[in-house]
Amino acid sequence: MASGLTKTQLIRQLAEKNEIPNKTAAAFLESLADTAIKETKKNGIFVVPGLGRLVKAHRKARVGRNPQTGEPIQIKAKTVVKFRVAKAAKDAIAPKK
Repeated sequence: MASGLTKTQLIRQLAEKNEIPNKTAAAFLESLADTAIKETKKNGIFVVPGLGRLVKAHRKARVGRNPQTGEPIQIKAKTVVKFRVAKAAKDAIAPKK
């Protein structure tokens, strides 16, 4: 399985590409993450233009099964966060044939 960039590698790459110090790139990345979390929590959605959006969604309560015994169990309702990839990013990564 292929591995992605580590946080340090991402910061270094951002710094080199934009010709800024690593500390500035790290601060930007932290600021983006903090803003994304706060806005998604407050408004239920956060858009990163050209990349996608974080969306807060509600999952209903449902009946599941214990995989070891097969016994039905009740799964509580909960709020989850989903990431929906933008069409432009999707087409750039995996173009339709």
